[in-house]
Amino acid sequence: MDVAHARRHATHVVKAVGEELFGVDGVIRLSLAALFSGGHVLLEGNPGLGKTELVKRLAHVMNLKAGRIQFTPDLMPADITGTLMPTGHGGLRFQSGPIFTSLLLADEINRATPKTQSAMLEAMAEKKVTVLGEEHLLPTPFVVLATQNPIDHEGTYNLPAAQADRFMFKVRMPVPDGSTLKRILRKRAGAVAPGPQSGSESGAPADPGVFDLPADGRAAEQLVREISEVIRSIAPLPAVEAHVTNLYLATNRSFELSNPSGARADIEAAARRIQYGMSPRAAGDIMLAAKAWVCLSETDVRFVAASHLQAVVVHALRHRLRLSLDDYPEDGDGGDPDGRLDTVIRRLCVLTAPKDSGYDALWQRWES
Repeated sequence: MDVAHARRHATHVVKAVGEELFGVDGVIRLSLAALFSGGHVLLEGNPGLGKTELVKRLAHVMNLKAGRIQFTPDLMPADITGTLMPTGHGGLRFQSGPIFTSLLLADEINRATPKTQSAMLEAMAEKKVTVLGEEHLLPTPFVVLATQNPIDHEGTYNLPAAQADRFMFKVRMPVPDGSTLKRILRKRAGAVAPGPQSGSESGAPADPGVFDLPADGRAAEQLVREISEVIRSIAPLPAVEAHVTNLYLATNRSFELSNPSGARADIEAAARRIQYGMSPRAAGDIMLAAKAWVCLSETDVRFVAASHLQAVVVHALRHRLRLSLDDYPEDGDGGDPDGRLDTVIRRLCVLTAPKDSGYDALWQRWES
């Protein structure tokens, strides 16, 4: 398989999922980027925006084995990983928990206590669980798509920073606009206005035969493995590699950067608005996600360019970085802390972009 074939398969999956879920193409593409590159996704949004439906539809389209854990305050770690059970012959056997699946829906993950949330750490990082000293490997692929309600909702627990860093993306579910809401109403309520209606307007699903999708679970696993190999073989432009390195160094208060487009004083000022720097794992996830986006973009490009990095970098950092405690809004930041953080990330990206044959100019236009 090459990039062109990987892009064709990815496009078919996006369209098939989009037949049932409206207005979330960007979220679908980011979820696929994580699936194909072995990452995990944190979906955030108010109840009723389709977070759970997105995960269920993706599992159905991809023909992957899926599991679901409904996180509640009384959930225990053994309810996730499994435990030893008596065999009836005086022995014990391991009874696997719901985490042993390919596509795991961790529903409302921030409603569980930190102790239970921490049970996910080893699984998400190492694709295995340890129960009473015995290791048990998880299936391949293994991807967690966790949903969470906004942290200020009653009865939620903020994810520990160590667990948040295990997620490749934090994606905010968009609120549907008027035209999208009409399509959702037609799909859920079944009533349409008098007159001719096209299939897309009525929300009727398209013929699945037009999509080149995996026929069964084994074919799905093979497809994910092949696309993952293609993604890892994609080379980035030298400027992209230098840019990710610059961004890592700047957030960690090291300002000996490779030919940045911004002045050092401006980079330092932007970096001071961040409590602590991004991890090497975050830098690796950004590069891997940008490579995956090559297979999810519509342009016939076979290397990682500025546009691919732009598509993923904010989603890959907004849950890993935090504003300084004494940070205050600046012009254009917006009123809420989440919006301010996204603005700071974008600003740092522009300032740390290398001066390289117009590469930095693309980032200047992105910020505006």
